Amino acid sequence: MQQLSISEIQRNLHKLDSFDIIEVIDKKRDKVKGYFIDPGYILLIEKLVSDKNKLMAKQLAGSLHDYANPDLRELEDDAWKRHVNEKYRP
Repeated sequence: MQQLSISEIQRNLHKLDSFDIIEVIDKKRDKVKGYFIDPGYILLIEKLVSDKNKLMAKQLAGSLHDYANPDLRELEDDAWKRHVNEKYRP
């Protein structure tokens, strides 16, 4: 993978013409700022992002189900309404 600094890209924009992946770095702070990826990879990137989002949603749902207690569901239905009434009713 090729690395280019922000100033190199500004001075030599033609370096972006032929590449697969370029890592953009900030040389002063020694940090990676981002990546330029060849447009030929767009379908792969979209699939990876979609798969990641689906996986994260499954993990979150699974973690919520681990802590949920179905026996308390009826008590939780009006919990917000009861809280507001208790807090603000004179």
